Amino acid sequence: MITEIAQRILNILEEKQIPHKILPHDEPVFTIETAARQRDVVAETMVKSILLRESRHQAPRYVMGCVPGHLQVHPQAVRAALPSEWRRLTFASKEEITAVTTYIMGAVSPLCLPPEVPVIFDEAFTQLTAVSISSGDPGFGIELAASDLIRLVNPLIAPITH
Repeated sequence: MITEIAQRILNILEEKQIPHKILPHDEPVFTIETAARQRDVVAETMVKSILLRESRHQAPRYVMGCVPGHLQVHPQAVRAALPSEWRRLTFASKEEITAVTTYIMGAVSPLCLPPEVPVIFDEAFTQLTAVSISSGDPGFGIELAASDLIRLVNPLIAPITH
């Protein structure tokens, strides 16, 4: 059975008439390497969505950094792309990921995030034709044009990888 969040993503793609392809997995996957293998895509075209938490004592703020699957998010570079009042960023916990995004760790998509969570895409995505994102369901991914994903998410675009 498809998760509620995955259905929301598919509904958005249908409503906006975004061409996409469902990439089913043989079994639930939670890593880029396994997902790439099961989807028969290269990790370079996969969107790795990493939730970062601002380290401060008051109510925390979060930001989603998205990088190609073979690279790593560089928290300092993400912070540099944000307004100057943002402070040090650390990786969000498994519990925070679910509480903030409703996704489970390993199945996070850059779509359907709360409006208060800014999204930053690494600049490498502007050079890709197609990308593969998590559907929010560990049972399948979604392939779509990189330009369509950028248009849907409307992220900041900056160099944010190691």
